[in-house]
Amino acid sequence: MHFCIKILKNPKKILIIIQRSNGDVFLIFSLIKSLYDGFQSPQIDLLVNDDTLAIAKLIPFIKNIHTFSYKKKSQSRWKQEKNIIISLFRKYDLSVNLTASDRSVFYALIASKIAISALEKNPIKSWWKKILLTHYYFFDSSKHILQNNLKPLKFLNISSSNSHCSFEISNESTRALEKKLQDLKIKDFIIFHPSAQYHYKIYPQHLRDKLLNELSKLGVFILITGSNSKIDLEIKKSLPKLPNLIDFIGETTLEQLVSLTKLSLAYIGMDTLNMHIAASQNKPIFAIFGPTNLKIWSPWSNDLNIAATENQPMQKYGNITIFQAALPCVACAKAGCDNNQWRSECLYIIDPNIILNQVTYWYENASV
Repeated sequence: MHFCIKILKNPKKILIIIQRSNGDVFLIFSLIKSLYDGFQSPQIDLLVNDDTLAIAKLIPFIKNIHTFSYKKKSQSRWKQEKNIIISLFRKYDLSVNLTASDRSVFYALIASKIAISALEKNPIKSWWKKILLTHYYFFDSSKHILQNNLKPLKFLNISSSNSHCSFEISNESTRALEKKLQDLKIKDFIIFHPSAQYHYKIYPQHLRDKLLNELSKLGVFILITGSNSKIDLEIKKSLPKLPNLIDFIGETTLEQLVSLTKLSLAYIGMDTLNMHIAASQNKPIFAIFGPTNLKIWSPWSNDLNIAATENQPMQKYGNITIFQAALPCVACAKAGCDNNQWRSECLYIIDPNIILNQVTYWYENASV
């Protein structure tokens, strides 16, 4: 069934399926822009998990968003599946699935007669998918997520630069944020983002406090960002009271956070959605990594068209600096040392003074 898609000329309706986390959804914009430009402004819809809906709504060129809920799956699985099938069945000229799970491949197959999907390399899991899909590609764990997401374009004869595209936020949102900063008499500032979706990706509090204590002496405002999630609010309660430290946790919408990052001088913090937003805007980045696979998830440099490919205690490329622990197990790509989404010992031995030295050197030599 692997025929050439040259017969597919300017599809009118395209479905993109991405059932992973916020960062994954944010990093599909380069693919979407390439499809939108290459196929002369088609309708592009998304299918995402409902906990990523907020970031999905910010992506340009998207008309409709279908959602899958794991909560509904546990409560009324078949009703949800039925509704999704009805809403997708043969409604599209092309479906592109970026998630290799059985469910997402099934959605791609029912949505369109022409379906492209990522697959696992395990033949036991993927044999039936290879038979039914129009085209497939293997997710390459040695390549950045951006490069993996652009792979479907080769089947569609659409070229793309490897740029991590950013997108503009509404003027209304930006103006409201600028007024808030003006009222606080904040002009120049650095973003410090201490949180992540899971505890195993968070720099421990005692080391974070040491770093913040020294950063507050730089003479520039340090804005602490975060959402209203349980983890973020726990961090909010534990923040030290320091000069030049401004607590913005829970104070901005996701849309405003994109604008806030654009107005900032630099990003310091964990490997999470916020880091990728800063990378897309070509901001100087000082990222603290634990067990995360760098080859897939390091910040993408638009200037150099590269990401990190090797684990090192500290490395620089372009305006990006990454900090890791000097341990033989780094980066294990596990969800914490016990793979239980809790504690990563590697984060406990990253010296805050090393991070501080790099930020200080940049700030003292930057033309701010």
